[in-house]
Amino acid sequence: MFNFLRCCFFFLITLHVTGQNCLPRLKKGSWSGNLQLNENSRLPFKFVIAKQNKTFVFTIFNGEEKITLIQDQITKDSLKLSFPLFNSTLFLNIKSNSLISGYWQNLNKGVNYKIPCDLTSFSKTSHSSPLDPVNFGGKWESTFEPNTVDAYKAIGLFNQNKSSINGTFLTETGDYRFLSGEVNGNTLLLSCFDGSHAFLFTGKMQNDSIYGSFFSGKHWETTWEARKNETFQLTNPDSLTFLVDTTKFHFELKDLQGNKFTFPNDRLEGKITIIQIMGTWCPNCMDETRYFKELKNKYRDQGLEIISIGYEVGDSFEEHSTKIASLQKRLDLDFIFLVGGGANKDLASEHFKMLS
Repeated sequence: MFNFLRCCFFFLITLHVTGQNCLPRLKKGSWSGNLQLNENSRLPFKFVIAKQNKTFVFTIFNGEEKITLIQDQITKDSLKLSFPLFNSTLFLNIKSNSLISGYWQNLNKGVNYKIPCDLTSFSKTSHSSPLDPVNFGGKWESTFEPNTVDAYKAIGLFNQNKSSINGTFLTETGDYRFLSGEVNGNTLLLSCFDGSHAFLFTGKMQNDSIYGSFFSGKHWETTWEARKNETFQLTNPDSLTFLVDTTKFHFELKDLQGNKFTFPNDRLEGKITIIQIMGTWCPNCMDETRYFKELKNKYRDQGLEIISIGYEVGDSFEEHSTKIASLQKRLDLDFIFLVGGGANKDLASEHFKMLS
């Protein structure tokens, strides 16, 4: 009996030691991350490794935005880290305590949408002496896809401190998230990597104008240009969407269980109701959703209702409803959720013909 207990005790110790040895030996602190969008374009991002209570914490920073990744798998030589709100994952191999490489997979764009990724410990990264930075700070009247039928306006808002710069582009349909980067001489580089988008903006100052390129992941590239204009304004958002004539606002869609939901209805009679058109793949929609959650909590007793209609990536109602239900659970949302269908602007326009 004594020998049996001793063997069991030895077995448990062996398991504990083996488990500890399976953890990787990673250097804590800042790492320099890069996504290889194409042969000539690399998107940089800040990656930080920390340890709390003997557990690794992996975080990506985009300017003021902080994204703590979910550890799906961690072994001595590999990492599988998922983004908390989006269906995308980093698959990484640990080459040494200062070098990690692998790829980012964004399932919202398909199983084959993969972009090579590498991470280098900041202390090991070689830095060349930057040129004296030109001032890109301020407000810029910007045009994307200039000189084409698809051209659209934006406002570039940049804050610069020596060679460091951050900001965003505001458009009439949203913004380009939390951008950060560097200025080297008369060249500008801004980027954002949040698990849904991989945005890279490059630009060069020529006289008083900026001319550059915009990359979204590996699938989209266009040009942009900008001129300093402190008085430039986009179209007033209150005039962008309005009810056509006196057409009644109504729609009929399915809830997450597949039941028919019609608006207006008796349940919502006399209540203030916010209709949100969104997608769980959309970071701007997630910001809006968190704001609506605050509103709902504040005005719940006064009868505020929020109907959130999701237009999702995927080919079936089941895929769409599953994504929306997952968001509802993660953010603990007391909304009425409906399934709009696929992530398609034309489909949303078809459902809401009464809006212009």
